[in-house]
Amino acid sequence: MKQRTEIRYSMSFKQQVISELESGRFDNIAHAQQHYGIGGQQTIQGWLRRYGRNHLCPKVIRVEKPQEKDEIGRLKKQVKQLEQALGRTQAEKVLNEVFLEMACERLGEDVERFKKKVDGKRLDKPENKAK
Repeated sequence: MKQRTEIRYSMSFKQQVISELESGRFDNIAHAQQHYGIGGQQTIQGWLRRYGRNHLCPKVIRVEKPQEKDEIGRLKKQVKQLEQALGRTQAEKVLNEVFLEMACERLGEDVERFKKKVDGKRLDKPENKAK
């Protein structure tokens, strides 16, 4: 079994890397990581969060009016209701297809042929001819 080596970096080393990043010596975290041979995707980012000035860590700040917040909540609720309605509609469609197959089976009719007959009869209705 391979033994895993754990690397511990000193506080002064961490501060040096952060200082060089913040001063612009490195274009980005990946370059500093490569230059110093630091493994782990989040190592330097964690140092920046804990010890840096945080201007290199991406942030999202959203400023909104109270009515905007209410609007977002209302829209989220509406989306949830619409998703539930869509789910019910899809379930009903599946049930209707199963019922149609069962009915056609009992009648000894092919489902596709039955659908074509019904579509043809809809086109022949008097109100459809007048249009």
